[in-house]
Amino acid sequence: MKITEIRTVVVQNPGRTFVNVLVETDEGITGLGEAGLQRRWKAIDGAIQHIKKWMIGEDPFRIEHLWQKMFRGGFYPGDRLIGSAIAGIDLALWDIKGKALGLPVYELMGGRCRDHVECFLQPGYLPGRKEDAQDDLLRNAAVKGDAKAAADLSEICLSAGHRFFRLGPNLDEEFFEPRKAIRALVAQLRAVRGRIGDQMELMVDLHGRIDPPDSIWFCQQVEELGLYAVEDPIRAEYPQGYRKVRQQTRVPIAAGEQWAHKWEFAPVIEEELVDFVRIDICIAGGLTEAKKIAAMAETHHIRTLPHNPLGPVCTAASLHLDIACSNSGPQEVLFPPAVALPDVYHCDFKLEGHKMTIPTAPGLGVEFDEEAAKKHPGDMTEPPHYKRSDGSFTNY
Repeated sequence: MKITEIRTVVVQNPGRTFVNVLVETDEGITGLGEAGLQRRWKAIDGAIQHIKKWMIGEDPFRIEHLWQKMFRGGFYPGDRLIGSAIAGIDLALWDIKGKALGLPVYELMGGRCRDHVECFLQPGYLPGRKEDAQDDLLRNAAVKGDAKAAADLSEICLSAGHRFFRLGPNLDEEFFEPRKAIRALVAQLRAVRGRIGDQMELMVDLHGRIDPPDSIWFCQQVEELGLYAVEDPIRAEYPQGYRKVRQQTRVPIAAGEQWAHKWEFAPVIEEELVDFVRIDICIAGGLTEAKKIAAMAETHHIRTLPHNPLGPVCTAASLHLDIACSNSGPQEVLFPPAVALPDVYHCDFKLEGHKMTIPTAPGLGVEFDEEAAKKHPGDMTEPPHYKRSDGSFTNY
């Protein structure tokens, strides 16, 4: 079997762009992958155009060999951009191999470690939510930082059968003041814990928005609440800052959604500065690299908590990693299968309450309808650009 073509097909889902990567072969098997950095998809497509010049004619079964050549072949090591392009191709290669051998990808990675995968969702993305009734609650919780609204949302999530409830610092339409936002977040978390007790695990995503001193203060304030994890408490560019956070707080820490490869994860794993690694499979080089990061983490009793802000292919890849790794934590699902462009993506797995079912179809378990995809052409979007009250730029 030989690779004959590599293409990107970009589709627009409400709230997110999905960058699909199709790898075609001379035996009629097409693999489907997804690339990260979706708001810079033209750059991803450009990188793939360069890579595919030498990949045409290669054996798609030689996944590790091709990964090494993609990552190192341009002389400069792969970063987030190249890592995203590699990820899209890598996932498609695993899909091809599974389809050719008639096996789900997790079977190629060592087999099944669990009977289902637990998931957590953002309150605003609950399937079947009553939008008119809940939008005011979401606005009050996410924009105004209202404690009662957050507690009301937690009850809705609990009644829908979810085991995890996640909040982040409130964001208005233009400004973000970290100190004010984390004070409001502490009040929200206390209100939620007071309302639902220990019936749900509480999670926080600080999203790299907070400087180390304020992050440490926040973590110290919520220690008594028994949080399950605090995600990305500081910016990804400053991994050594996790030493300071770890020394001064006792909350479980999750980090890594913006890191591009095993070498960026290695220091925080080896020094045991985090409790969860937030691998983004569609940025950090695909399943080939994610499995290595997960194995590194396992040697330090660190669990995975895959970052999954993208489409059904990213969800499927994360699911296969979770199934095949004994140290997997719960899986983030922002756009559940059968909800994200169901006319384009047909998934061999589904979300049942807080559980994702085990796929049985060969490959990743996602079929892509390219004709239907034409109805949803990709757009060039931007994340929100926030500033502080003095006009200085700050992270989203």
